[in-house]
Amino acid sequence: MPPFTVNPQRFDPYKNYRFRVKWDGRYVAGISKISALKRTTDVVEHRDGGEAGTTRKSPGITRFEPITIERGVTHDLEFERWANKVWDLQAGGDISLRDFRKDLILEFHNEARQLALAYKIYRCWPSEVQMLPELDANANAVAIQSMKLENEGWERDTDVVEPTEMGFIDPP
Repeated sequence: MPPFTVNPQRFDPYKNYRFRVKWDGRYVAGISKISALKRTTDVVEHRDGGEAGTTRKSPGITRFEPITIERGVTHDLEFERWANKVWDLQAGGDISLRDFRKDLILEFHNEARQLALAYKIYRCWPSEVQMLPELDANANAVAIQSMKLENEGWERDTDVVEPTEMGFIDPP
């Protein structure tokens, strides 16, 4: 089977620089980096008492690693609003359990900006937020915000199908 079913002429895998993140039905401005979607399943080893020295293995608890998203500092308050739902300074540092979890959509696009893949990431909440980086007057860099998101799983959105590519366009 070719690596691409709709576009068998395509040999190169998708590039990793075209993606967007959506929460609350809107795209989040300026996301420039997102860590890998990673899950790990513990191995449970057990032995049959009648077998000499041979172990069997079965799956145990599955853990989904936190996801870190980064973006340049802007006037958009979405990072801060979400972080404040988890830790509310005005309420004396109390946590709000009402609506601090969000489902995210991670969209992955081809070079022609067509939606190629999407992942649904479930029940995310910010466990670590950096609103401003260390500031350095001698640096030549963009100020980056970051947010570490705990999550309870993710899955590929199988409703998103491989787009028909009419040729490769490398936009300016």
